[in-house]
Amino acid sequence: MRHNFDEIVNRRASDCKKYEAAAYPADVLPMWIADTDFAVPVEIADAIKARAEHPCYGYPIESFAFEESAARWEKVRFGWDVKPEWVKYANGVLPFLMYAVRAFSHPGDHVVIQPPIYPPFPAIIQNNGRKVVENPLVLDAEGKYQIDFEDLEKKLADPRAKLLFLSNPHNPAMRCYTLAELKQIGDLCIKHGVIVISDEIHCDLTYKGYKHIPFGSISQEFADNCIVLINPSKTFNIAGFRTGAAIIPNRRLRDEIQIAIVNNKNYGRTIFGMISFITAYTQCDYYADEMMEYLQGNRDFLMDALSQRVPRIKLAEPEATYLMWLDCKDLGMDQEALKKFFFEKAKLGLNDGTTFGRGGLGYMRLNIACPRATLEDAVERMEKAVSAL
Repeated sequence: MRHNFDEIVNRRASDCKKYEAAAYPADVLPMWIADTDFAVPVEIADAIKARAEHPCYGYPIESFAFEESAARWEKVRFGWDVKPEWVKYANGVLPFLMYAVRAFSHPGDHVVIQPPIYPPFPAIIQNNGRKVVENPLVLDAEGKYQIDFEDLEKKLADPRAKLLFLSNPHNPAMRCYTLAELKQIGDLCIKHGVIVISDEIHCDLTYKGYKHIPFGSISQEFADNCIVLINPSKTFNIAGFRTGAAIIPNRRLRDEIQIAIVNNKNYGRTIFGMISFITAYTQCDYYADEMMEYLQGNRDFLMDALSQRVPRIKLAEPEATYLMWLDCKDLGMDQEALKKFFFEKAKLGLNDGTTFGRGGLGYMRLNIACPRATLEDAVERMEKAVSAL
């Protein structure tokens, strides 16, 4: 590999939220928030250093290289022919969820989500005076989450339903949705006049046997009824630059959401966000490929280790993301005891499953985007703590 993913990078001295000293003392291993413990590609680091050498950091121009790089990534990686003019700058994915809510719905209207789900989804809906409507994912016999399409249609059929927030791939369910599933979602949304906002921030993170399909690539009809959100932050560990993109093929939707952007005066670009975004999506394909090869090994190691050494903690086969959704119900603890167990006994800082809403009880989320030695340490901690119960 060109990049050394085994390298241990000390992040505790970098004002890092993941390793915040006040929340995670030195004896606790943080494996929670969705960033990686891998150094960024050398191309990004070099580009940032080169620009930082200039002593002025004033307002940057809005270089069209940004839009072109996003279009290139979708074409090269996923086969979607995106026109650069469809691309809008976003200071992260979450602001565009808010813009969509404000542009395409009114207070009291419904926004459909599929829990367990990334916590900011319901928060953005509620904080903007809209109603959260849940279409809970359901577990099959293998512990894999499936969409309840009968319930989904009921929720979309309500005349106040205006938007569906789709997590594709799904966080934390680890699903990489199939073409058939995405088609069924899209057909139902078109039938009932509901716009799809597809958060595809984990698009690069699919495992062998699975392939990410951009929602807008499926058909022209779907493209005209969606906004696709992307961000290189999860893949290239550049979340601190707060720079993503929205792909909006439908000009009417682009024009209407631009009003929300202007109303919130949130259209200024950042120097280093632009540089890191463009560099990632034009020069760092090798890094994305190599990281997924490395994460495949981490995923397979964890699945085998849990089944052999810690069978009371279960993990359905992850299809996508480096965020592992651990089923801890066999430990026989309520959620408060479970959180305390992992923090105080296993000495691991994980995400509490209940923060992801309905379906999160009895679960904890673990981030495996780390050197193998770190993951081995985490498994040993879990094994020791569970054995002592």
